[in-house]
Amino acid sequence: MIDRSEGASWARSIKVRHLESFLVLDEAGTLTEAAARLHMTQSAMSHWLAELERVAGTPLVVRGRKVQLTPAGHLLRRLALTVLGDVARTGREMHAVAAGRVPRLNVGSVWAGIAGGLPEAVAAFQQRHADVAVSIHDGPFDNLLKGLETRAMDAVIGVLDARAHQPQLAHQVLFDDRVSIVIGQGSRHWGSNRVLDFADVLREKWVMPPVGTLTRIQMDAYLIEQQASWLVPKAETASLAMMQALLQKGDYVGACSESMADYMASLGLFKKVAVDSNIRFGPITVVWNREHASATLMDFVACLKAHARGVPGVPVQAPPGA
Repeated sequence: MIDRSEGASWARSIKVRHLESFLVLDEAGTLTEAAARLHMTQSAMSHWLAELERVAGTPLVVRGRKVQLTPAGHLLRRLALTVLGDVARTGREMHAVAAGRVPRLNVGSVWAGIAGGLPEAVAAFQQRHADVAVSIHDGPFDNLLKGLETRAMDAVIGVLDARAHQPQLAHQVLFDDRVSIVIGQGSRHWGSNRVLDFADVLREKWVMPPVGTLTRIQMDAYLIEQQASWLVPKAETASLAMMQALLQKGDYVGACSESMADYMASLGLFKKVAVDSNIRFGPITVVWNREHASATLMDFVACLKAHARGVPGVPVQAPPGA
């Protein structure tokens, strides 16, 4: 068992005022200036510093014309910044709670949601709620949905299916998405001026999402329709970053949501391959737990709807289930 008695005893002796005063001393550079800023006499300031060094059990500064922090002093300074930062942040969050606001939103999203307006929605939301932090988590829709049960997530963005129709959940459709076939700068077709079609890339090396994912299911159905069920991908990955790297470095063809394909194309990283029929991905929706909905969350949902697929300023009705 780890003996925590020594560390706990030291921690109990350190007061917030110790940490605040130590940062003032470090910033002021001299005991005289620090004493003036803290409205103390220099004698009282010296006594306070001696007390703090006694608690720490080691010198914290080297006294001279200007005080300099010892190695232990630098450690205490780091502690002071961390603790006082946490105190200030918690104070702001408690003030927000007291005023009936939520201090933080945890939002999970699949790639399509991130490419389909989530960054714009966060920016617009925080113009109206500057004191609310938004934590974004990406990953498979099924994993993110579990966070709604544990309250690890306040809202999740993914493809609307039976999982979003559970009794305790509410949802708002944001936009309808499709699957796109794309190439990157590593493709031998990248410099071509003509529009590429499916036949041009059919026999290339393919990168696809793993079996069982929605994009892969839709792509497999399309390949059957095109009598190309024989096509076996050379690489499989659930990571957009890995797919992007492969398309940039090698002669590959990939498949992803159209919202992500459009976003990457706008950055000059992907080019879309023309297909003769739509490969449906499904409606992208935001899901939340009815029992845990707050006014702050509903404002965020409204921003998501207004900025879906990068179309800001669309009038939004109150989401169902709010």
